[in-house]
Amino acid sequence: MTSAMEIYQLLPKTNCKKCNESTCMAFAVALLSRTKQYTECPPLMEEEKYIDSRQKLENILKPMEGAEETGLIIHEELCSGCGNCVVACPVNVANDPYGSGKGFGPTNGKVIFRVENGKVKAANIEECRRFGKDRILCRACIDPCPTEAIEFV
Repeated sequence: MTSAMEIYQLLPKTNCKKCNESTCMAFAVALLSRTKQYTECPPLMEEEKYIDSRQKLENILKPMEGAEETGLIIHEELCSGCGNCVVACPVNVANDPYGSGKGFGPTNGKVIFRVENGKVKAANIEECRRFGKDRILCRACIDPCPTEAIEFV
């Protein structure tokens, strides 16, 4: 998992404020939380001396593209459709204890994970414990996945 410090090391570290953040570290945190794009750093984009850093930054941030607000990425190409994440998700168990919670498949639309056509799909992502202001670093869906098809960035 990428840290704000790793991102910061690739920024110009001039604290020029051209990105509308108070410091380059604040900009790094904004990049990590996906509230800013690295293209919003004028020195990084305009000065040739930062071209290597820009390319490294692009490679670091690329896996974060397509992530949900929670940072959830499902690699469908790796998913075997085992459904371990469906049963392990505490939100699924709480919202559908006799369906998804027991491995029988969802009985209502309140679940986050469900297996469709042999691949896990996420819905109702706003129900995830990692969503919103009071988020917690739940890993319940990642740990039981035998193919590492689920990750948080």
